[in-house]
Amino acid sequence: MASAAQSSLFPLAAPITTREIARRVKDGGVAALTEARLRADEARYQEIHCRSALNPVKGMPFGWTLNPYRGCTHGCHYCFARRYHTQFEMDGGDEFASVILVKANLPDVLRRELDRPAWKRELVALGTATDPYQPIEGHYKLTRQALQLLAESRTPVSVVTKGPMALRDRDLFVELGRRARCTVCFSVPTVDDEGWRLLEPGTAPPLQRLRAMRALVEAGVHAGVLMAPIVPGMTSSRAKLEATVKAAADHGARFVGTSVLYLEGGTREHFLRFLQSVYPNLADRYGRLYRGKYASKRYTTELHALTSLLRERYGVIRRERPDPPPNEDASDVEDPHQNVFAFQDA
Repeated sequence: MASAAQSSLFPLAAPITTREIARRVKDGGVAALTEARLRADEARYQEIHCRSALNPVKGMPFGWTLNPYRGCTHGCHYCFARRYHTQFEMDGGDEFASVILVKANLPDVLRRELDRPAWKRELVALGTATDPYQPIEGHYKLTRQALQLLAESRTPVSVVTKGPMALRDRDLFVELGRRARCTVCFSVPTVDDEGWRLLEPGTAPPLQRLRAMRALVEAGVHAGVLMAPIVPGMTSSRAKLEATVKAAADHGARFVGTSVLYLEGGTREHFLRFLQSVYPNLADRYGRLYRGKYASKRYTTELHALTSLLRERYGVIRRERPDPPPNEDASDVEDPHQNVFAFQDA
């Protein structure tokens, strides 16, 4: 396995931490990241040293997360992780997709954490903040190195990705499934071409992701689809939902999970600006549908009921862990635009 130094594209003169990144950006903007290197994809990559690889979480179906990168060149306009970039004094808009932090020493740190006697081999989720298979992974291979270590320690793993590059690591997914437990979730919110191009400008086409998923399933990997998020007014029509569920079933998905767009922090501001630029006619309806960070309870309940019917029709089960229920703090004001059948796609 390559060491952090061997995987480094631009060796650091001295280790830089996320705290130092935030200080520099606060004082001088992203231009202060003088070690960051511009690559052909027009993103700047800044190597950093992390103090921990595994991050504990509460209230989720997993106990730990692991993210080799922060920021993501996929640039999905709805991405909930946009708001996390503010932790580094950067915005959740263009800088989220154009300034990527690379945890160059993550494999060494992870090895130490997994070797601790206190490690209980709880489920670790990859892809909760940014995609572990965004294109730069092809160079650094931090995700692959992490999976190797997790397999050696017999730690169960769940991966969420839009990257067909995940197919590269099918050998490790098979090994993880044999040694512990492994689930690979391909995020495919829609197979609608226009919706994909508008919402996910830096990602591989949805059918390419589905083909990668099918290859993993055929290798014996527990892999499926997350229609996450379903975007009201853009990917939420019955025809688009049905086309996506059918495509997932046709490609052998072991499960199909769903969730509805939620808007919080920097993600909300960025998405609403984006919406105003592409579908200004939806702006007022979003104002009514999203009184808070979640869509109304009535809307999400009806949408989940519809996707459940479609799963039954095409013979795919829901994700092994239940989909999130309609949110208790969601607004439930009676409004015809909140009805899933009335809120038609633009």
